[in-house]
Amino acid sequence: MPEIGEVARIVHYCHKHLVGRTIKTCEAFADDKVYGAVGCSSDAFQKHVTGRRVTGAGQQGKYFYLTFDKSPHAVLHLGMTGWMKFDAEETGYYRKPDAEEEEWPPRFMKFLLTCEEETVEGEVRAAVQSAFVDGRRFARIRLVVCEAEEIRNVTPLKENGPDPVQDKDVVTVEWLSALLGRKKVPVKALLLDQANLSGVGNWVADEVLFQARLHPEQYSNTFSEAQTKQLHQSLMEVCTIAVETRADSKQFPEKWLMKYRWDKGKKGEVNKLPSGEKIVHLKVGGRTSAIVPSLQKKTGPVAGDVDGENEVAKPAKGRKAKRKVEEDEDEEDVVEEKPVKASKRSRKAISYAEDGEDELAKPAKGRTAKEKVVGDEDEDEVAEEKPAKASEKSKKTVSYTENGEDELAKPAKGRKAKRKVEEDEDEDEVAKEKPAKASKRSKKKISYAE
Repeated sequence: MPEIGEVARIVHYCHKHLVGRTIKTCEAFADDKVYGAVGCSSDAFQKHVTGRRVTGAGQQGKYFYLTFDKSPHAVLHLGMTGWMKFDAEETGYYRKPDAEEEEWPPRFMKFLLTCEEETVEGEVRAAVQSAFVDGRRFARIRLVVCEAEEIRNVTPLKENGPDPVQDKDVVTVEWLSALLGRKKVPVKALLLDQANLSGVGNWVADEVLFQARLHPEQYSNTFSEAQTKQLHQSLMEVCTIAVETRADSKQFPEKWLMKYRWDKGKKGEVNKLPSGEKIVHLKVGGRTSAIVPSLQKKTGPVAGDVDGENEVAKPAKGRKAKRKVEEDEDEEDVVEEKPVKASKRSRKAISYAEDGEDELAKPAKGRTAKEKVVGDEDEDEVAEEKPAKASEKSKKTVSYTENGEDELAKPAKGRKAKRKVEEDEDEDEVAKEKPAKASKRSKKKISYAE
């Protein structure tokens, strides 16, 4: 996901090719998610942007904006894979585009801006086209009505925390210390929460914590004054360099973890720093975190040290696993869920919270297993039930609750096995009988409880 440095790159090219220019045409393409999710529409965007002169471009964390000579203005979020492309030059930051990506106009466009050749402040500016693209549709495009200089004081930017680079006068050591003390969550989750800080994403948070020599799982309210100062210094340095280099990793310092975090080398080798320290990957706040355990020591309580509080949920694994990403997600709430152990093929975590009490339900195992949920069930009685054992091929648990009495019935084994149930059976007499022995092919176990 584009973070503070990548967004700074977009803003750089917007200044270079759009600011001071008049948008001759704007062709917007309908998308009920990219536009509709934030109360905008492609028709409205096209109408209000066409003919406008771009007066400025800026950012706040993961958001960037374009201001015009007349309200409304555009505020955009890149989501997971969004990007701004220009036909005049390549704007990518980490790899050379393939032939398909170099085609113009590009695929997955959400809007296409066209500026004709014009003279701006005595300088002849060549014609240029710019396209906003997003294949996964997590990006967001909206219009905001306000004065250009007030754009950061209206929704959605006002709901986000300060930008470590744009708001250095706000993000002080004292400010960070107060923020850490107000929360009781893993420090990485705190850094990722955009309501706390704007622009810090997964790799930036990992780099900040590595440079500060802090463990990502340690609770935010457990750091010493010296550790807080180190965290602040690392935060400001990493974010500033990311912005100044416009996320070009080739320009990052050689001491940075980012240079080695995904370099696993030959088969069988593990990630490691040039000095030999091992790099491991773990889940914090539902995100993969790179950490060097020999350098990032735990000096206080971490998420796993407290039962039932602030534990990390692991997302499903596998190529086909899908992850739901919501804009402005409250990551503090996400990390408080406790994962449920399930089969590798279908790891599902279901958490229920009511009146301050949390329960974790384990989904049935097997591809065809189904769970029956009955409303208004007596939870006190159900909690005392002991599940019946069934065959591995078809584990089924059937519970019956009536008048405060619970029974667990086990289905017969074998495809041809049948169970005869008689109505109005005298259970007192049957309970005294000794069950007959069945053949190996159709063993039947019948239990009666009263």
